[in-house]
Amino acid sequence: MFRRAILILFLLSFSFLPFKPASAQESGPIYIVQPGDILSLIAERFNVSLTNLMQANNITDPNQIYAGQQLIIPGLEGISGVIQTQVINFGDSFRGLLRRTQAPELLFRKLNRVISPGQFYVGRDMILPSGDNGQKLNARVSPHAGESLFEVAVRQNTDTWTLASINSLNGSWDGLPGDTLFATGENSDATASGLPSAFISAEIRDLPVKQGGTGEIKVKTIPGVTLGGILVDHPLHFFSMEDETQVALQGVHALLDPGVYPLQIEATLPDHSRQSFEQMVLIVSGNFQKETLTVPSEYIDPAVTGPEDEQVLSMVSRATDSRLWQDQFQLPVGLPYCMKDWFGIRRSFNGSDFNYFHAGVDYGVCSADHPFDIYAAANGTVIFAGPLTVRGNATFIDHGWGIYTAYYHQKEIYVTTGQQVQAGELIGQIGDTGRVTGPHLHWELWVNGVQVNPLDWLDQPYP
Repeated sequence: MFRRAILILFLLSFSFLPFKPASAQESGPIYIVQPGDILSLIAERFNVSLTNLMQANNITDPNQIYAGQQLIIPGLEGISGVIQTQVINFGDSFRGLLRRTQAPELLFRKLNRVISPGQFYVGRDMILPSGDNGQKLNARVSPHAGESLFEVAVRQNTDTWTLASINSLNGSWDGLPGDTLFATGENSDATASGLPSAFISAEIRDLPVKQGGTGEIKVKTIPGVTLGGILVDHPLHFFSMEDETQVALQGVHALLDPGVYPLQIEATLPDHSRQSFEQMVLIVSGNFQKETLTVPSEYIDPAVTGPEDEQVLSMVSRATDSRLWQDQFQLPVGLPYCMKDWFGIRRSFNGSDFNYFHAGVDYGVCSADHPFDIYAAANGTVIFAGPLTVRGNATFIDHGWGIYTAYYHQKEIYVTTGQQVQAGELIGQIGDTGRVTGPHLHWELWVNGVQVNPLDWLDQPYP
């Protein structure tokens, strides 16, 4: 009887202990949620299921996460501490990232499932463990021709062996001219970028680049350098900004298959010698939806659409030297506005395959008193104002640097070819001319011969 009482008391004592799900993880690497993060994308980034990630952190609603929140990442056995992610940019290298972060190579490969440095490309999200020593190795240094590692160390206010240890060199004799090394402190060598000597720095904005997006490539060079290059298969046009910085803007076609594509930049120096650098760039899906439309057959007849497409492409393929716009673009319609269709929608016409896409955004007329006015989205020069078969009454405006906006299906056009217009200036009226299913403005934005999502240019300034 006494033993039974003891057993009952023993069992009752456990009934008051807090319950923990078996799937909840007590410890593991921590990821700190960043602004704009979504739990499903975090799970995808670390290659864990959303369910397991929620269970490991006792999360019941995946929408209730916040910037700064610490998440345990399950399934990464043998890894502890804080882990972070970094998008690889132009000029970054596999060896350089290991040097700068001091991440053990085997651990780095395990976290990112990297088999070879060939999987290291611009736009890829890499997982990085935090260094145990807490050093921030932001300073880039590079041995010049004939310069010893000792001289580099003196220039960086450090010692040879520390510099060799940080950068996994065999000794003071192992530094090669042009190699990018990392150290504590500030940069002492402005040209140590992992790029050829003509380049001081190079970067691509808003990585990874998406279908229908605008690639902005900004390069700082030594004085007197002329730049050219290619993104995917389009030649880049670079324009001067300030402080020896040049920028190229290039659209990425909405139908381009997601994958990795080449970005090459070529520098011509004052002595006419050339240097080039190429790296693969990740292009990701724009996650576009599909829709089916029925239109008169003559509007999808290649004999009709082909010549008009060629005419339009010839108008928007020239990159003029003067930048005419300032800041971000403005809405081309009055308030309140009414969206009818979005950029990039895959389209089937009259039962065809979904090999068409919506190359702009549509602003409709949603009530009897809805405004019909159309406005210039930015300063520019009108290069065409007249009727087209498919696009109806159309206006094209050149904003410089290969940037054009187009306004289709107008009832009336208020501008003429050659006219200078200002942002917000009245240029026409919404109509239903050309291939339409109702009155609306179809607004397009071209970046060096490629249509891009114009809403990006309403959200932020380029460059």
